[in-house]
Amino acid sequence: MGIEVANESGTALDEATVVAVARFALERMGVSPLAELSVLLVDLDVMADLHERWMDLPGPTDVMAFPMDEVGDGGATGGGRPDGAGAGPALLGDIVLCPPFAADAAAAAGHSLDDELALLAVHGVLHLLGYDHAEQAEEREMFSLQDGILADFLAASRAARRRAVQRDADTRLLGSVGLDGPDPSRGPG
Repeated sequence: MGIEVANESGTALDEATVVAVARFALERMGVSPLAELSVLLVDLDVMADLHERWMDLPGPTDVMAFPMDEVGDGGATGGGRPDGAGAGPALLGDIVLCPPFAADAAAAAGHSLDDELALLAVHGVLHLLGYDHAEQAEEREMFSLQDGILADFLAASRAARRRAVQRDADTRLLGSVGLDGPDPSRGPG
Protein backbone atom coordinates (compact mmCIF):
# COMPACT_ATOMS: atom_id res chain seq x y z
CA MET A 1 0.00 0.00 0.00
CA GLY A 2 1.60 3.21 -1.10
CA ILE A 3 1.09 6.24 1.10
CA GLU A 4 2.82 9.44 0.14
CA VAL A 5 3.09 12.36 2.57
CA ALA A 6 3.98 15.94 1.72
CA ASN A 7 4.35 18.29 4.68
CA GLU A 8 3.89 21.85 3.45
CA SER A 9 2.42 23.06 6.73
CA GLY A 10 5.56 24.47 8.32
CA THR A 11 4.77 22.36 11.39
CA ALA A 12 7.27 19.79 12.65
CA LEU A 13 5.43 16.54 13.30
CA ASP A 14 5.76 12.77 13.22
CA GLU A 15 4.86 11.97 9.61
CA ALA A 16 5.56 8.27 10.22
CA THR A 17 2.61 8.12 12.63
CA VAL A 18 0.30 9.68 10.03
CA VAL A 19 1.41 7.05 7.50
CA ALA A 20 1.12 4.22 10.03
CA VAL A 21 -2.40 5.11 11.15
CA ALA A 22 -3.61 5.66 7.58
CA ARG A 23 -2.17 2.28 6.56
CA PHE A 24 -3.77 0.64 9.61
CA ALA A 25 -7.16 2.15 8.76
CA LEU A 26 -6.94 1.08 5.12
CA GLU A 27 -5.97 -2.46 6.11
CA ARG A 28 -8.72 -2.59 8.73
CA MET A 29 -11.26 -1.53 6.11
CA GLY A 30 -10.08 -4.24 3.73
CA VAL A 31 -8.65 -1.92 1.10
CA SER A 32 -6.45 -3.60 -1.48
CA PRO A 33 -2.75 -3.45 -0.63
CA LEU A 34 -2.25 -2.17 -4.19
CA ALA A 35 -4.16 1.04 -3.44
CA GLU A 36 -2.32 4.33 -3.13
CA LEU A 37 -3.08 7.32 -0.96
CA SER A 38 -1.71 10.84 -0.79
CA VAL A 39 -1.62 12.89 2.42
CA LEU A 40 -0.92 16.61 2.20
CA LEU A 41 -0.26 18.69 5.32
CA VAL A 42 -0.93 22.38 4.79
CA ASP A 43 -1.01 25.69 6.66
CA LEU A 44 -4.10 27.67 7.64
CA ASP A 45 -4.18 29.86 4.52
CA VAL A 46 -4.01 26.94 2.09
CA MET A 47 -6.66 25.02 4.02
CA ALA A 48 -8.94 28.07 4.14
CA ASP A 49 -8.61 28.42 0.38
CA LEU A 50 -9.40 24.74 -0.22
CA HIS A 51 -12.31 24.83 2.23
CA GLU A 52 -13.87 27.82 0.50
CA ARG A 53 -13.17 26.57 -3.02
CA TRP A 54 -14.45 23.01 -2.58
CA MET A 55 -16.97 23.26 0.27
CA ASP A 56 -18.05 26.87 -0.13
CA LEU A 57 -17.37 27.39 3.59
CA PRO A 58 -15.28 30.21 5.06
CA GLY A 59 -12.07 29.71 6.99
CA PRO A 60 -9.83 26.70 7.49
CA THR A 61 -10.85 23.26 8.75
CA ASP A 62 -8.93 20.31 10.15
CA VAL A 63 -9.30 17.68 7.39
CA MET A 64 -10.60 17.40 3.85
CA ALA A 65 -10.77 14.31 1.67
CA PHE A 66 -10.70 14.23 -2.11
CA PRO A 67 -11.60 10.79 -3.45
CA MET A 68 -10.55 9.97 -6.99
CA ASP A 69 -13.48 9.88 -9.42
CA GLU A 70 -12.47 6.61 -11.02
CA VAL A 71 -12.27 4.74 -7.72
CA GLY A 72 -16.01 4.22 -7.48
CA ASP A 73 -16.90 3.54 -11.10
CA GLY A 74 -15.19 0.20 -11.71
CA GLY A 75 -15.08 1.12 -15.37
CA ALA A 76 -12.36 1.65 -17.90
CA THR A 77 -10.77 4.57 -16.07
CA GLY A 78 -8.95 2.64 -13.42
CA GLY A 79 -9.50 -0.58 -11.56
CA GLY A 80 -12.65 0.09 -9.53
CA ARG A 81 -12.80 0.58 -5.78
CA PRO A 82 -9.53 -0.38 -4.08
CA ASP A 83 -11.54 -2.21 -1.42
CA GLY A 84 -13.64 -4.13 -3.95
CA ALA A 85 -13.28 -7.77 -5.00
CA GLY A 86 -10.55 -8.34 -7.55
CA ALA A 87 -9.38 -4.76 -7.33
CA GLY A 88 -6.17 -3.77 -9.04
CA PRO A 89 -3.91 -0.82 -8.41
CA ALA A 90 -5.85 2.39 -7.86
CA LEU A 91 -5.28 5.83 -6.44
CA LEU A 92 -7.70 6.09 -3.54
CA GLY A 93 -7.45 9.87 -3.30
CA ASP A 94 -6.00 12.69 -1.25
CA ILE A 95 -6.36 13.59 2.39
CA VAL A 96 -5.48 17.17 3.32
CA LEU A 97 -4.69 17.85 6.98
CA CYS A 98 -4.07 21.22 8.61
CA PRO A 99 -1.73 20.76 11.61
CA PRO A 100 -2.05 24.38 12.86
CA PHE A 101 -5.85 24.02 12.98
CA ALA A 102 -5.53 20.53 14.47
CA ALA A 103 -3.18 21.84 17.19
CA ASP A 104 -5.97 24.00 18.60
CA ALA A 105 -8.39 21.05 18.57
CA ALA A 106 -5.77 18.85 20.25
CA ALA A 107 -5.23 21.41 23.01
CA ALA A 108 -8.98 21.71 23.57
CA ALA A 109 -9.31 17.91 23.72
CA GLY A 110 -6.31 17.57 26.05
CA HIS A 111 -4.17 15.37 23.83
CA SER A 112 -1.14 15.71 21.57
CA LEU A 113 -1.02 17.01 18.01
CA ASP A 114 0.14 13.54 16.88
CA ASP A 115 -2.98 12.00 18.46
CA GLU A 116 -5.21 14.57 16.76
CA LEU A 117 -3.56 14.00 13.39
CA ALA A 118 -3.99 10.23 13.82
CA LEU A 119 -7.70 10.77 14.43
CA LEU A 120 -7.97 13.06 11.40
CA ALA A 121 -6.08 10.62 9.17
CA VAL A 122 -8.57 7.86 10.06
CA HIS A 123 -11.42 10.31 9.50
CA GLY A 124 -10.02 11.21 6.07
CA VAL A 125 -9.58 7.55 5.08
CA LEU A 126 -13.21 6.85 5.97
CA HIS A 127 -14.36 9.80 3.87
CA LEU A 128 -12.34 8.48 0.92
CA LEU A 129 -14.12 5.15 1.34
CA GLY A 130 -17.52 6.83 1.09
CA TYR A 131 -18.41 7.36 4.75
CA ASP A 132 -20.02 10.64 5.74
CA HIS A 133 -21.52 12.29 8.81
CA ALA A 134 -24.13 14.62 7.34
CA GLU A 135 -27.02 12.61 8.81
CA GLN A 136 -27.22 11.42 12.42
CA ALA A 137 -27.22 7.70 11.51
CA GLU A 138 -24.25 8.21 9.17
CA GLU A 139 -22.41 10.10 11.88
CA ARG A 140 -22.95 7.30 14.42
CA GLU A 141 -21.68 4.69 11.95
CA MET A 142 -18.65 6.71 10.80
CA PHE A 143 -17.59 7.87 14.25
CA SER A 144 -18.03 4.39 15.71
CA LEU A 145 -15.76 2.98 13.00
CA GLN A 146 -13.32 5.84 13.47
CA ASP A 147 -13.16 5.38 17.24
CA GLY A 148 -12.72 1.61 16.93
CA ILE A 149 -9.95 1.86 14.33
CA LEU A 150 -8.14 4.52 16.33
CA ALA A 151 -8.41 2.57 19.60
CA ASP A 152 -7.10 -0.59 17.89
CA PHE A 153 -4.24 1.38 16.30
CA LEU A 154 -3.23 2.91 19.64
CA ALA A 155 -3.39 -0.50 21.36
CA ALA A 156 -1.27 -2.07 18.59
CA SER A 157 1.22 0.82 18.83
CA ARG A 158 1.53 0.43 22.61
CA ALA A 159 2.04 -3.34 22.22
CA ALA A 160 4.74 -2.77 19.58
CA ARG A 161 6.54 -0.31 21.88
CA ARG A 162 6.38 -2.82 24.77
CA ARG A 163 7.83 -5.54 22.52
CA ALA A 164 10.61 -3.20 21.38
CA VAL A 165 11.50 -2.33 24.99
CA GLN A 166 11.50 -6.02 25.94
CA ARG A 167 13.60 -6.90 22.88
CA ASP A 168 16.14 -4.19 23.83
CA ALA A 169 16.27 -5.48 27.41
CA ASP A 170 16.73 -9.06 26.17
CA THR A 171 19.50 -7.96 23.81
CA ARG A 172 21.32 -6.15 26.62
CA LEU A 173 20.96 -9.17 28.91
CA LEU A 174 22.11 -11.64 26.27
CA GLY A 175 24.97 -9.32 25.32
CA SER A 176 26.24 -9.25 28.90
CA VAL A 177 25.94 -13.04 29.27
CA GLY A 178 26.94 -13.94 25.72
CA LEU A 179 24.98 -16.08 23.31
CA ASP A 180 26.49 -19.35 24.62
CA GLY A 181 25.91 -18.57 28.28
CA PRO A 182 28.32 -17.33 30.95
CA ASP A 183 32.06 -17.30 30.21
CA PRO A 184 33.49 -20.39 31.98
CA SER A 185 36.94 -18.78 32.22
CA ARG A 186 35.53 -16.32 34.73
CA GLY A 187 34.84 -19.02 37.27
CA PRO A 188 31.60 -19.57 39.19
CA GLY A 189 29.05 -16.99 39.74
